Amino acid sequence: MTKYIALLRGINVSGQKLIKMDALRSSLDKLGYENIQTYIQSGNIVFESHETDQKKLEGQIHNNIEDTFGFDVPVIVRSKEEWTEIFSNNPFIIDRNEEITKLYVTILAEEPGEENFKVLQDFHSGPEEFVKVGLNLYLFYVNGAGKSKLDHNTIERKLKVKGTSRNWKTTSKLMEMLDAPTL
Repeated sequence: MTKYIALLRGINVSGQKLIKMDALRSSLDKLGYENIQTYIQSGNIVFESHETDQKKLEGQIHNNIEDTFGFDVPVIVRSKEEWTEIFSNNPFIIDRNEEITKLYVTILAEEPGEENFKVLQDFHSGPEEFVKVGLNLYLFYVNGAGKSKLDHNTIERKLKVKGTSRNWKTTSKLMEMLDAPTL
């Protein structure tokens, strides 16, 4: 069995695409996943599966949510090993030890084109900072994320790639959950 994390984009936000976590866990149980756990209401699922094709897992979870709840929800799946890489490679922690309350990571569904990354760089005039490492965009919101023009929708629009963002507290908690022994 492999441990995975599934990240759902845009559920339980502003009264839209409401899904109760117990109902979500029950629906995923029917797919044969094991040790299913959720963290907060924003669509963070830790689970185990014999399936090794992450795109297949993304499709299964997406279709399950659409069939069960009637919502088209983007899903990104990462293995425990990939999440460990995400967690361990934040340049704003490694190189500068920035305050974690101002750190986010956007997990991209696919590699953006170089020209699109340049569009994002050209759009951005600060004070936020970002660094792309693989399929992850690490963000440092100097003045907090709430007032920034560099929000998640802008990032997706400029990169022309789907993704989902998590603050560093959530990122850390998910790492903790993945590291916990299986019952």
